[in-house]
Amino acid sequence: MAAVSLWTVALIVLLPGLILQSCDAHLSVALALQAVVVAHTGVTLTRVLTATTVRLVALGFWVFAYIWLGLAPLAMLATDTYPWAYRAGEGTALMAVAVIELGLLAHTAGTAFAARREHALAARAAVASPGAVERLLSRRVAPWRLVALCALALALAVLLIPAQPGGLQAYFTSRQALREAGAMDSEQDAFLMALRNWSLSVPAFWALLGLLHVPRLPGGDRLLRGIRRLLLPLLLALNVVVNNPVSKPRFWAGTVLLTLLFTVPRLCRPRTFRAIAATLMTAVLLVFPYSDYFRYSDREQIAVVSLAEQFTTNGDYDAYQQVQTGIDYAREKGFSPQNALGPPLFLVPRSVWPDKPEDTGITLAQYAGYDFLNLSAPLWIESYLWAGPPAVAVVFFLLGAAGRRMDDVRHRLRDRPGTLAALLVPAFAFYQMVFLRGSLLGIVGPLMLLVTIPLLITTPTARASRSRSAALSTAPTRHASIPGTGGHS
Repeated sequence: MAAVSLWTVALIVLLPGLILQSCDAHLSVALALQAVVVAHTGVTLTRVLTATTVRLVALGFWVFAYIWLGLAPLAMLATDTYPWAYRAGEGTALMAVAVIELGLLAHTAGTAFAARREHALAARAAVASPGAVERLLSRRVAPWRLVALCALALALAVLLIPAQPGGLQAYFTSRQALREAGAMDSEQDAFLMALRNWSLSVPAFWALLGLLHVPRLPGGDRLLRGIRRLLLPLLLALNVVVNNPVSKPRFWAGTVLLTLLFTVPRLCRPRTFRAIAATLMTAVLLVFPYSDYFRYSDREQIAVVSLAEQFTTNGDYDAYQQVQTGIDYAREKGFSPQNALGPPLFLVPRSVWPDKPEDTGITLAQYAGYDFLNLSAPLWIESYLWAGPPAVAVVFFLLGAAGRRMDDVRHRLRDRPGTLAALLVPAFAFYQMVFLRGSLLGIVGPLMLLVTIPLLITTPTARASRSRSAALSTAPTRHASIPGTGGHS
């Protein structure tokens, strides 16, 4: 109860109050509805932070929702100040808040549906066959496949790092210098450069993570241990080069660091998890806005400003404004259901598919008249542009159900080393923040690599019936109740 009370007061009273106190609030219906969004995200995030079960996917989703779609829009609506120049009307502002809350409600409903379905299956049968998600996440790291991945990652590094314009030094300057060194004169150059960078970063990350958690071989693993001792320092050095926060986006560097952290079994115990999650929340609020220091070659002196000023002037928090822009765009241009095919078919070249959808963030930036086109397109507006509010509800219901299912399976398999659940679920949980921020067409390539590579280095476990104890372990966990909610999921 003490933890629940502290988090509730901090997330729903203190932080929003701090933002509103630092500005002269412009009262409006949209601001009142935004207070509901802040309360919704704050209450749910409190439940995740104080639960007796570690739910990493839920943590990633609700941290993003609370900060980027809760606090940041609150500051924007209160001050009528936004990061970019485009301005929407009051009706659009209200509609944008409603679309965001619709997605959050659908996600909550999907989470509750998955939890109740899991509980019903466990109660209906003492012995039940594992579902498709559990069979997938039960796959275990195959040691020699992992060694092959390590060899591939090192070979790619030997081939591609010297061939990179600027060589090794380019990875320790800035992303601006990396782009300039690449001399990207066309869209094809940019695509090839991104492909080269991600084909280095993602395999190196999975090779290191797999080496840290590779299971022991049944017949002894002296040779494997020797190879592991040899490869670990090499892969660690390679990740310092290709996955450092200087040359890589902050969201990706954060995904790598947090995944390595939360795959340590001792750090995933509920009490330790709460302490680390609290530190993470503090870092995202206070450190993240200044963590783009290495992004540009011409660096200005860091000026510490209030949270309200960060949210209203920093383009990193443009998610709500982009939702507004997208609603105006849809009102003028209409919905485009065919654009939903763009992300899953991103590998199809435009020469074959001339009408292939454009990146949504770029489309909205061009519609708003910006010169700078590298803007976000949150999943809320991506799905809204497909088919309006019904698409938002369906997408977030499925996302909530899938996230809860992954968290439940990871919890059930937490004592089995080297499973896909122990490695992929944390990686997805934190890369999810990139996925939610969008746009989809810009992040689907790294996401495909992030999901495909661990499938290639794992093998299915022998099918076995789920025992009563395993089934019962998925029953809903008890929480300390939050005042006014009854403490139910």
